[in-house]
Amino acid sequence: MSGKTRGVFGRLWGKRSDEPAASQDAAEDSARQQETYAAHEQQPLSAEQVAAPLEETAASEIAAPASAVDAPIAAEPLQPAVSPSEPQAEIDEAPAKGGWFSRLKQGLGKTSAKLSDGITGIFTRKKLEAATLEELEDVLIEADLGVGTAENIIETLRKGRYEKGISADDVRSVLQAEVARVLTPVAKPLVIDATHKPHVVLMVGVNGTGKTTTIGKLSSKFRAEGKSVMLAAADTFRAAAIDQLKVWGERTGTTVISGAVGADAAGLVYDALARAGQEGVDVLLVDTAGRLQNKEGLMDELSKVVRVVRKLDDSAPHDVLLVLDATTGQNAMSQVDVFRQRAEVTGLIMTKLDGTARGGILVAISAKHALPVHAIGVGEGVNDLQPFDAGEFARAIAGND
Repeated sequence: MSGKTRGVFGRLWGKRSDEPAASQDAAEDSARQQETYAAHEQQPLSAEQVAAPLEETAASEIAAPASAVDAPIAAEPLQPAVSPSEPQAEIDEAPAKGGWFSRLKQGLGKTSAKLSDGITGIFTRKKLEAATLEELEDVLIEADLGVGTAENIIETLRKGRYEKGISADDVRSVLQAEVARVLTPVAKPLVIDATHKPHVVLMVGVNGTGKTTTIGKLSSKFRAEGKSVMLAAADTFRAAAIDQLKVWGERTGTTVISGAVGADAAGLVYDALARAGQEGVDVLLVDTAGRLQNKEGLMDELSKVVRVVRKLDDSAPHDVLLVLDATTGQNAMSQVDVFRQRAEVTGLIMTKLDGTARGGILVAISAKHALPVHAIGVGEGVNDLQPFDAGEFARAIAGND
């Protein structure tokens, strides 16, 4: 019998398949990403504090033997924020209003409205012409659906029997079908393998994507299923990130392994994995420092974390989840390009779909990379992070009930 069990998403959507898994100006995307970075840097470190650990890491990687990496980190003692034996903390959250599709449709309202308004404005003429199709293609691309998806929708309409005219509802139906076609193969649950003790999930992404909050929500859901969970606060460059993870640990009754600000992240993860293995923990969720995908030194540090983890378990990390912020649009595409290469990303979680008209970027990313999309977020509450369903997403983004 297979050791894989149905995890938090598997309970709702079944087991994961064994199959392997430029509408806005680039300068605007980059500027927006920098603003997002700044907004989430609640307790910024000085230039000296940030630079020192990176310089030490680079030197140790070159000069020290592999065993030196395994040495205990020179930091304050690693202490759990909450004992795993304590009862699970109750999440202080108001009941979600309406069902999930209702919240999803509301969350994707900005993206849907932008598409719907554009489609309705074009097809009030009721006539399908070359110029009309060109206008529609521009609307689809501006919604970050991607050139390929836009072309497929246009081609479907061109081949259809619309000599007597076409309505906006007809176009929305074609849009929904094409989006569902692209996303259905990548909508896969996050499956926890019971043969791994622990199953290691490495969370990566740039600052401001909601990575640490997503870890807290996953921890809450796993704990609700009766799984033992440990959190590793390996974003050692920001005191705020460490504190935030500790708060989630207290709320969910989950052990949090942390060190001093500026401590070696790879060493901390090594110690957390060793302890989780000794205690037979089911899931180890590792928070990592947010990093811009064009910062070579920080990306090297992430690669080091992966190498160090494999000194204890050559099959780990078992999942590397890239958390993407939908509001960054095309910049999210470049994040997937780089993180997939440097961190061996295995799946995606997209957050903040409720705060943007650019939710179509998930379609473009899926068409290009075909990475599993495990979950999406449309709000701050624990219940606003849910398993990804391609059909519901397609229906919501097209504005159909």
